[in-house]
Amino acid sequence: MSTSKLGAKLEEMYRQPWWLDWTAGLFPVIAAVFILRSFLFEPFKIPSGSMIPTLHVGDLILVNKFHYGIRLPVINRKLTDGNAVQRGDVMVFRYPPKPSLDYIKRVIGIPGDEIAYINKRLTINGQAVGKTSVPEFFDADNMRYSKQFEEPLPIGSTPTDMSNFRVHRLLNEDRAPAFVSGIDDFAYKENCMYNVEGFVCKVPAGHYFMMGDNRDNSLDSRYWGFVPDQNIVGKAFFVWMNFGNPSRVGGFD
Repeated sequence: MSTSKLGAKLEEMYRQPWWLDWTAGLFPVIAAVFILRSFLFEPFKIPSGSMIPTLHVGDLILVNKFHYGIRLPVINRKLTDGNAVQRGDVMVFRYPPKPSLDYIKRVIGIPGDEIAYINKRLTINGQAVGKTSVPEFFDADNMRYSKQFEEPLPIGSTPTDMSNFRVHRLLNEDRAPAFVSGIDDFAYKENCMYNVEGFVCKVPAGHYFMMGDNRDNSLDSRYWGFVPDQNIVGKAFFVWMNFGNPSRVGGFD
């Protein structure tokens, strides 16, 4: 065999198939997306109305996954501490009864807090959290109005830090009962007392008490208990699109 033919044969043997070149070109993009979603920001879609009026059904939101500390994907082990969880944060977390599901609620209680919700009035560590009536909220999906309020929630990250406040809006329905029914068995359930007027719960160490802003239409910590720190996914902070209502785009508290 001539030298030229041998060289051509060797070149053909070592030539990579087209699909391998194409895949190699995509690898940096795939790696960047994996890092972005695993450690920095991840998009989520709001599937229910439990966070109305803050978040609406169909909102596409961004979640900051490093705000509370960087965590390893899958096992969710924390690598860095990050910021402390504060009352009032809108948090995405793994649903305790079924960790394969992601839930979103507002942080109402941090470790050491005593949370009381009696006759739809919130009290934190013995301090009543007032609420002010504002114009009714119109739910276009259900074609009905709901009573809407502003609530100044103390945003400290310790039970004794209750000097600063963040105002958010919530919904309450007069006809909905104050008592909680259909309560699951959950870890530290002995920290809670339920009666016909509502409940009182002491938040255990390393856990958080979550509630939806649509207070009478939210399956939250009142029913299935506390969220452990290892279930935290990140802090929700921005609506980047709602295809049914583009005016929803923007930040939120």
